[in-house]
Amino acid sequence: MIDYIVPLLLLVICCMALSKKENAYDLLLSGGADGLKLVVSILPTLVLLLTAVTMLRQSGAVEVFSSFFAPIFQFFGIPPETAILVLIRPISGSAALAVGTELMATYGVDSPIGRTAAVMLGSTETTFYTISVYFGAAGIKKTRYTLPAALIADFVGFFMAALTSRIFYA
Repeated sequence: MIDYIVPLLLLVICCMALSKKENAYDLLLSGGADGLKLVVSILPTLVLLLTAVTMLRQSGAVEVFSSFFAPIFQFFGIPPETAILVLIRPISGSAALAVGTELMATYGVDSPIGRTAAVMLGSTETTFYTISVYFGAAGIKKTRYTLPAALIADFVGFFMAALTSRIFYA
């Protein structure tokens, strides 16, 4: 069934264009061109973010931050082992997924840490990536209150992930 979604979607688009007496091919080409313009406009931001995340992980700075913030996370009931996930998740989804996979491989998927990591991955956002991509695409330079509000929402998400994991999987 999934193999037929894209051809079916193209067929529906063509039928809609024909019913309105519009050139479906030109419409698809202009949509593709707009998509490429968007990719070109956000590509520098994506390259910068991915480079920064790789540099932080390879330099060992993430581990230093994790050990520094571990007592604070423990105070809020967040397992200290997930500190690296809490620090990486707002920056990069793929790096966070790698960290989550690493945590689950180390502690087990059914362990409190593995379950907490899984819930954290599903209940938080890649804040810096999302803000840079969407604000960059819209041409917005000043994020004003967006970043602090989004980081607070991320922290609440991490805290609630740890809390619900303890409540439901204890």
